Amino acid sequence: MNEGTSSLTTAFTSLNRPGRLRARAVGRYGWWLCLLCLCASPVSAAKLEDRIVAVVNSDLIMLSELKRDLFPDQERLRKLYQGEELERRIKTAEAMAVTKLIERKLQLQAAQKKGLDVSDQEVVQAVEEMKKQGEKIDSTDPNTARSVREQLTLMRVVDREVRGVIMVADSEMKRYYQEHRDRFAYPEEYQLSQILIKPRSQEDRAIAQGRAEALLATLKQGESFEELALRFSDGPDASRGGRLGLVRQGELIPVLEQALTALQIGDITDIVETPEGLHIVRIDDKKPRQFRPYEQVKTEIQSLVFQQKTEDQYQIWMADLKNKAYIEIKF
Repeated sequence: MNEGTSSLTTAFTSLNRPGRLRARAVGRYGWWLCLLCLCASPVSAAKLEDRIVAVVNSDLIMLSELKRDLFPDQERLRKLYQGEELERRIKTAEAMAVTKLIERKLQLQAAQKKGLDVSDQEVVQAVEEMKKQGEKIDSTDPNTARSVREQLTLMRVVDREVRGVIMVADSEMKRYYQEHRDRFAYPEEYQLSQILIKPRSQEDRAIAQGRAEALLATLKQGESFEELALRFSDGPDASRGGRLGLVRQGELIPVLEQALTALQIGDITDIVETPEGLHIVRIDDKKPRQFRPYEQVKTEIQSLVFQQKTEDQYQIWMADLKNKAYIEIKF
């Protein structure tokens, strides 16, 4: 008896043997941890023929399926890593791939139980649409139709069992709006002018510091900011009297933004040092951040809440499928 036959016999025997492992879902990441332990032993060169990786109820997941799904990730990882780090990342990818294959089998089984079929015509239409979008696929390859049918089935069962049971109430959207108001705010806006002094070299830094301090003192005595910027600024905006124009919160580097926080219109910062040089900045105008009205962002919030509830419901659904399933990992 060859190894493939032996593994197949073992798998079916284990389904009927009392006391055998009945894997329970402990969450997506719990599965990964379990699988990582099971992936510790590398497959020897003598055992590369197809064999069983996992049993999911009455379905088998074969090594060939795992290798097919894992191939793109392996190629990407081999370009980025080597040695022990490569081996560790490949094992993590293997664990994730097995988890995805198990979940796919469970979803396809759920679709079959619900009688969610995909017609040949739907498959043909999907393939033609993919071609129109520029995807290179061989419509004469039977594997193409099988893969497309499978993907359409998965979409259909998730639509029914997950998205189809979700409703978003207005009260949920209003609560989300109150809890995430910062997300729906227009940022604070500034009209700024600056004088920039650039040290020409490391030795020139002390001289530049002295120039900046002298300019700051002159400004505090009431000298024209625009005039000093025209004469002494090294910035690209010097010819405009140092006017930077409109700047929104988050667009400045943090040290400059921090210097502006407590200032009012007409105020001037102390000397602020950045990699570009020494800055003296004036706030010419300031517009506080404004919150977008609820009615204006209602549709956006509905989409965000629906997405979050979809993710939560998907996890609940998958946990239920795993809890009710016989799953044995042989990888």
